[in-house]
Amino acid sequence: MGQARDFEWVQRADGTVVITHHGRVAGRLRGGRAAEFLAEVDDDPQLVMARWTGNYRHGNERTAKQHPRNRG
Repeated sequence: MGQARDFEWVQRADGTVVITHHGRVAGRLRGGRAAEFLAEVDDDPQLVMARWTGNYRHGNERTAKQHPRNRG
């Protein structure tokens, strides 16, 4: 089982990968997509799971854009 902050993932016996976010199922990956996910998840689990489930935008992008460090 992998774990990173709010996300968790489990690989089942049939090869399916189930990703949960705050205890709720956020995605199920099977076959080739599950293999791609497993190859990628070791890099940065939080980011990878957020990207694979589509749960990575929460409305603070505009605020971050205006931050002095990001103004350029």
